[in-house]
Amino acid sequence: MRRAGLDDERCWDVYHENVGIDNAYFFSPFLCNTINLLLGDGAPAGNHGYTNSGYSVYEEENDRLTESLRTKVSAIKSLSIEIGTEVKNQNKMLSEMDNDFDSAGGLLGATMGRLRTLSRGSQTKLLCYMMLFALFVFLVIYWIIKLR
Repeated sequence: MRRAGLDDERCWDVYHENVGIDNAYFFSPFLCNTINLLLGDGAPAGNHGYTNSGYSVYEEENDRLTESLRTKVSAIKSLSIEIGTEVKNQNKMLSEMDNDFDSAGGLLGATMGRLRTLSRGSQTKLLCYMMLFALFVFLVIYWIIKLR
């Protein structure tokens, strides 16, 4: 019983003679190729060593899938590089914002300390001037809004 599509009688004869199994289930194009190589026929270079077999189709499919995988890996690599660059930029910006908030917090803390000192002392005259100034600012703002 021969496998359909195998035209090389010599491969089948060598296989049947050495193995002794009369079933073509175990007979494959790869085995035929190996027998041809051992017998000295050799395979043409353009077929990746597979003569008259379906393996060249599989090689082409593997090449196509490999190229597709290579393209996807390249895209993921460039995307991860872009993400890394963005993360570095964001970290730099966050560090700058942290420094800015620290300086603003220091300035606000110093101002609050001065106000505490001002409120503790008996400097009622200075406190009165500050209240009058705040009242004056509110009146000016009210007057500007009223004229519009």
